[in-house]
Amino acid sequence: MADGLNIPGVSDKYKTNDLVKALMDVERVPLTREEEKVETFKNQQEAWRGINQKMSTLRDSCKTLYSFENPFNNKLTSSSDEAAVTVDAGREAEYGSFKLDVIQPAATDRFLSKDIEKDYNVKEGQYTFEVGDKTVDFKWKGGKLEDFVTALNKRGGETIKASLIGVSSEKKSFLIESLKTGVENSLTFKNKALDFAKEIDIVGEGKAEKTSFTISQDTMLPPETKAELSESGIPEITLERVTEKNKVISVGPRGGFQTEIPINEKNAAAGKIQFTYRERKTKDITPAPGKAPAAEIKEYLDLPAPGMIEYEGITVFNNASESTLPPVQEQEAEKETAQQQEEKVPAPVTSSTYFYIRNTDGTETEVSSQEITAGKNGKATVNIFLNQYPDAKFLVVRNANTGRELLMTTPVVYSDSNTSGIQPKHAISTAQDAVIKYEGITMNRASNDIDDVVPNLTLHIHDKTEKTATIKIEPDTESAKDAIITFVGKYNQTIAEMNVLSQNKPELIGELDYLTADEQDKMKERLGMFQGEMSLTSGKSSMQQIVSGTYKYDANSTITLLAQLGVSTNAGGNTGGGYRPSQMRGYLEVDEKKLDAALAENIDQIKNLFGFDSDGDLIVDNGIGYKLDQQLTSWVQSGGIISSKTNSLETQIKSSNQKITRLQTQLDRKEAELKRKYAQMEGSLGSLESQQNSLQNFANQGQKK
Repeated sequence: MADGLNIPGVSDKYKTNDLVKALMDVERVPLTREEEKVETFKNQQEAWRGINQKMSTLRDSCKTLYSFENPFNNKLTSSSDEAAVTVDAGREAEYGSFKLDVIQPAATDRFLSKDIEKDYNVKEGQYTFEVGDKTVDFKWKGGKLEDFVTALNKRGGETIKASLIGVSSEKKSFLIESLKTGVENSLTFKNKALDFAKEIDIVGEGKAEKTSFTISQDTMLPPETKAELSESGIPEITLERVTEKNKVISVGPRGGFQTEIPINEKNAAAGKIQFTYRERKTKDITPAPGKAPAAEIKEYLDLPAPGMIEYEGITVFNNASESTLPPVQEQEAEKETAQQQEEKVPAPVTSSTYFYIRNTDGTETEVSSQEITAGKNGKATVNIFLNQYPDAKFLVVRNANTGRELLMTTPVVYSDSNTSGIQPKHAISTAQDAVIKYEGITMNRASNDIDDVVPNLTLHIHDKTEKTATIKIEPDTESAKDAIITFVGKYNQTIAEMNVLSQNKPELIGELDYLTADEQDKMKERLGMFQGEMSLTSGKSSMQQIVSGTYKYDANSTITLLAQLGVSTNAGGNTGGGYRPSQMRGYLEVDEKKLDAALAENIDQIKNLFGFDSDGDLIVDNGIGYKLDQQLTSWVQSGGIISSKTNSLETQIKSSNQKITRLQTQLDRKEAELKRKYAQMEGSLGSLESQQNSLQNFANQGQKK
């Protein structure tokens, strides 16, 4: 075969493939157009999602400015001695300052043993440790000290903790500590734990030193009665109604005294005053009409005190006499006239408050009821911990009652608050309450985190103050400023996106100098994509009206415009005349100096500018932040403007994809038909050409003969 083998559709001898392709390119034009439409719809969807993201971010920023968590309620606290005390303020804390002295921080019991052998074994038994009202109790089978520490810590939880300290290669020391601060959480050992503690010298026998008050008729001082403790017609509280005999002090009705507290360095830090007392009813000394002046009434105090005996810390009072001496003025009272009998008789006085501490500056602090423990037979024990009264000078006793006598033992000052006979031998620290003086008032707490002194404030005690600390609570203007600037930035980004999508002006992108090169290229693809889209134009206009509007919280509001904060389209000033591009585009600017000044002077009004309740239902319903939030919600919420736009585009994409599928099917059929026909044509041409070649060969052979 002169021209070789020709296979239709494969060898393409007659260029039919190119011809089919050319014909199909013409047929494919509708499909190409539909595919381009789908790509355009997808780009538009992406653009709507982009502006949705910008608007959602701006909406979140708006909510921040008017919600309950708005930054205008944030408080800043400062302490002039942060090494001693710091403060956390709640959002409802009031602005202001106050003085605070930290007398001592709260502490825990931390006891160390003597040096013991590293292979020391802890004996078996029932080990009981108590911290306040918490008990750690377990049965130990006996074993190594390291294993005992592990077992104790496993059960100690948040109550106690033990550890071993390597003193040398052969010696260790056992450390045990309470994990709760405060006097009420002191660490005690019971059962086998006490024997163990004594054996390794954690605790030992011992009693606190005690000093008795020097009290006699000669050393007692007048009680300096306050006016509010006396009433018209009632006798004044006086030292004359106080007697002392056999270490029993009798304080009759309306009697009182004060005596200096024997404080020294040893008992000032951890000592306590202790005494017992009981009350005894007696005939009321409230004067009847016509009697002698109240200050001269002494008839019920003539009987001596019944006395008492004290032996090894146990006080036994003698029974009081059941009879009283008759009033010296009884006969005169019977002779009173009817008119005198009709005169108003003062009401008897009853009170259960007797004991006070007078400080060196003359102020007084009532002894807390928590320091008084009721006992049997009407006897009560008073324990006054001196570390809670750092400026104590005198013990003051006042019996304000008119019909009750007070019998008390001579007070004793112990050098330590522990009088049980068991003392730590190597105490690193002992349990104590935090003692602070707030605006001159001394108070104690078991914890170093105190939240019940000043409303919505938590004091964190760290150490003693060298001098009075000043605590300040101020508005957090920086967080408010950051929130406003963030809002302006998010607002400008949203406006920029709306401008680019709705206008075909390349300079819009060039003005956005915060964009990277890649971001500018991507934004150019969206330039003018929704040109003529009225929803964008009207939405932008509504947002501009909201931020430039006037908002008046009440008749006294002076901050009613965002521009008054230094936030406007011309906040930077226009010194060159005419309009700057940013003004034309609707972008906001911030004058930081003006904003700082406004926040410093009117932070509450600025808060109301962004959101306030206009109808008294306690729900925010007006303000820049609130209105912008509502406006943006209509765009970004499910079923909102953007959702409708993207759903519409999704419908168009589906329709176009269906059309593309149909067109593609038609084109495939068309192409197959063309290829079949041209293949047949090639086959026919090939057959004719083969016949022609055969005839030509036959003719050539005839000529040769």
